[in-house]
Amino acid sequence: MKAGFNLLLWTTHVGDAHLPLLEKLKATGYDGVEIPLFEGGIEHFRKLATVIADNGLACTTVTVMPDADHSAISPEVKSREGALDHLKWAIECSAALGSEVLCGPFHQPLAVFSGSGPTEDEKAWGAEVHRAAAEIAAEAGLTLALEPLNRFECYFLNTMADARAYVQRVGHPAFGALYDTFHANIEERDPVGVIRATADVIRHVHVSENDRGTPGKGHVPWPATFRALRAAGYDGWLTIEAFGQALPALAAATKVWRDFFPAREEVYEHGLKLMRDTWAAAA
Repeated sequence: MKAGFNLLLWTTHVGDAHLPLLEKLKATGYDGVEIPLFEGGIEHFRKLATVIADNGLACTTVTVMPDADHSAISPEVKSREGALDHLKWAIECSAALGSEVLCGPFHQPLAVFSGSGPTEDEKAWGAEVHRAAAEIAAEAGLTLALEPLNRFECYFLNTMADARAYVQRVGHPAFGALYDTFHANIEERDPVGVIRATADVIRHVHVSENDRGTPGKGHVPWPATFRALRAAGYDGWLTIEAFGQALPALAAATKVWRDFFPAREEVYEHGLKLMRDTWAAAA
């Protein structure tokens, strides 16, 4: 298991002001960080990669579809081309960073709804985009891990069963799914049992408490969750994802109207201890 921390707790774009966080997270005991890819150029991320490596950290990356002009499931060819262009950019940035996994809900823009569930056409359109992106990712030595979100944030993929079926539809070895404990807590009738049922497609895990706050301070069943992951043979990244009010646009998208922790230090310090201790006990 590798312990990671998603820097979306502080920013959607990691710049010079955030570099001291890398040293703090390394000193706390993390193996890597998850870098948000919402903007920026290749050279910026190439320089950031050097700083990450100098701190003895590895990294993963996360992105989203920014708007309706970049939607993998749009009926508009131009929008689907925009989605693939965005993924090409995110893959290039990930490669510059030396990322191992590019994850996120890069299927549709956040909080856009059709009034019903996904259609067969939307699944076919999306799979075509993601199959092409997976081929590019494979050439870069990168794995794509698509994230299903709860029904209040998207309509295309909500459950791990949805995600597994979609991954099989895409049918590329560089394309898998992300298991997120926050979304599973909302959407899955058995958030732990679903791990065994979908383990063959899980390529990344987000450790996120039921209120998006400090892992271990809510009611997600961590011992059972980690036992299920270990029993399924998962030995990849466990990356903490927590959100606060610091970023208004992200807070609005994730419906975070209050902070769920007294300080960010609690999230990464207590969260790491929870992961290390509970993972070890799950052996």
